[in-house]
Formats: sequence, structure tokens, C-alpha cells
Amino acid sequence: MDIHAIHRSYARWAPVYDVTFGAVTNAGRRRVAAVVNAAGGDLLEVGVGTGMSLRFYAPNVNVTGIDFSPDMLAKARTKVQEQGLTHVKALEQMDARHMTFADNSFDHVAALHIMSVVPDPEQVLAEMARVCKPGGSIYIVNHFARDKGFLAKIERLSAPLENLLGWHSDFERDRVMGHPKLRLASEHTLPPLGMMTKLRLTKDA
Repeated sequence: MDIHAIHRSYARWAPVYDVTFGAVTNAGRRRVAAVVNAAGGDLLEVGVGTGMSLRFYAPNVNVTGIDFSPDMLAKARTKVQEQGLTHVKALEQMDARHMTFADNSFDHVAALHIMSVVPDPEQVLAEMARVCKPGGSIYIVNHFARDKGFLAKIERLSAPLENLLGWHSDFERDRVMGHPKLRLASEHTLPPLGMMTKLRLTKDA
């Protein structure tokens, strides 16, 4: 996807995101937060959006969030102020393909429903692996293309509209599985209807 198309798309989505697509995807946010909360430590959420997941993290998690869309970040900053989310340490406007963080900065890195949105998911994954500490975990929640059935046909038909919709409807799972320093630790399908998948990848120690 084109980065400018993403910017325009999410400027359109920002006012209604929480009550539309965001509401459907909360299961993944809650599942990832529960695992991170049990471990504690420093978390980077890539593509934090309107900050829908921020309230799910416990006080023992130091949260940094980045997003390319200033419209989405404005919503997230409002949530932090209104809900008193003191565990959120920073919300920054940043291109996930070129993060400014040092190597090995975070115990956990989460990308919740954004890998089918970014222009170069392989490069974003490489950056996530770079900033994750050795032995740390990367959590990816996303919709991945189906091989067969009615929904697979809908995904293929929707694919040409990616710049309008703001996401790849036919995004392949293999695109987030190729980094040499990452290993698949777990994989779970999520409600509703198993449309989303949660992956936990661990970085070689």
C-alpha cells in the first residue's frame, strides 16, 4: 500500500474507528494485553491507532506507542489524558519501517491489526525484531487470507480496493513468518468467526 493512501484512509477512519472496525477487533487486544500483563516490562505497540488497547495494559507494563497517522494519535492522547493511563510513557508519530529506537529496547513488541495496512510488512517486521530484546516476544494479531470458501472469494474481490479500505483483504500469513531471528511460539484464531489470528513470535536469545 502507498503510505500517502494510508494517511488519507486513516484520516477518514479516525472519527469512527472505535465503533466500527475497532469494536470487532478487541478480542485480540485483550488477549495480547493479558499475556504482556503477566510478564510486565517495556512494551512497544506499533500502529497504536486511536489507543483502543491502552486501557487493557496493567500498571506494571511501560507502554510506548507509535503510529503514522496524527489523526489517530490525537484520539489516543485524549484517551490517555481522560482515563489517567499513567503507564503509557510515550505516543509518537513515526514510520514503522524506520523506527528511531535503539536496538534491543523492548521486552515486548505488539502489532495489532496493522500488518495488512503498512506498505512494507517485511521491513516493519524487521524493525520490530531489531528493537525487541533477545528472548523477547513479538505479538501479531491480524486477518490472514483464506485458501478456500465464500470468505476467500470476498477477500480476493476486495483486494483491488486496498488503498480505499486501508488494508489488504488478501494478506498472506507467510509475509510475517520469514525473519531469521524470530520463531513461532504460538498461534490462535480469535472471535468473531475465527477471522483474526494471534501469533506470538520469540526473538533468538
